[in-house]
Amino acid sequence: MGSKVWFITGASSGFGRLWAEAALERGDKVAATARSVDSLSDLQERFGAAALVRTLDVTDRDAVFRVVGEAHAHFGRLDVVVSNAGYSYTGAVEELDFKEAKANFDTNVFGTLSVIQAVLPLLRAQGAGRILTVSSIGGIASFPTGGAYVATKSAVEAMSEALAGEVAHHGIKVTILEPGSYTTGFRSATKVATAMPEYDAVRSAVRSSFDPSTTGDAVATAQAIMTVVDAEEPPLRLVLGNWVLPRIKDVYASRIHTWDEWADLSNAAQR
Repeated sequence: MGSKVWFITGASSGFGRLWAEAALERGDKVAATARSVDSLSDLQERFGAAALVRTLDVTDRDAVFRVVGEAHAHFGRLDVVVSNAGYSYTGAVEELDFKEAKANFDTNVFGTLSVIQAVLPLLRAQGAGRILTVSSIGGIASFPTGGAYVATKSAVEAMSEALAGEVAHHGIKVTILEPGSYTTGFRSATKVATAMPEYDAVRSAVRSSFDPSTTGDAVATAQAIMTVVDAEEPPLRLVLGNWVLPRIKDVYASRIHTWDEWADLSNAAQR
């Protein structure tokens, strides 16, 4: 199997950094991008021309197209595109600051859209390519005080699923990554809305429901990602973490129960 060329956003830390390093260590080439590339300088020192480091804020659409073009020109092709850049803004819906919520969408959703639109003409011309979008269990199972973040990840899920059906005949495969809780430093970077006392009780209940034992070692995800990008027929969705799928099954069982319970009324709404 020949080496692949990766384009990764949000590669300064967490998943992005781990996956960039894993790809380089197995002999692939990587265009690693981030808003701040200080922590990425060692990649070029260690891997030389196989690593291309570029500053990129995915909310700058013109910059996204420019940097994607630079990476493609540098390596001659792009095989794996990982839209990983994102952050969390949380709070009860009433607590959310509108500008902060919009900024969260600008990065997580519209940043992902810009990356996808920038790479698609190149991948279509190749007749092949992989696009990996990073969602979350929050994109499937919302929770009180999840705030804007769960909405952004739900949007990424829906957009990615639509994309998969649109580009399959061009030889492009899409996989939505749905990680649980990991040691990526993500929580420490979360923005939190100004709290209202009216929601203190629900906030406390959510915090007490968190089980620290479910937090996985992020390093363990690297091999899973390598396996997915090498798969001839990769999955549309891949959960990461041994507790995530049981949780998703519970969520969908509850939804189906509710839909079934109200099926008579639903059916009566059809003529």
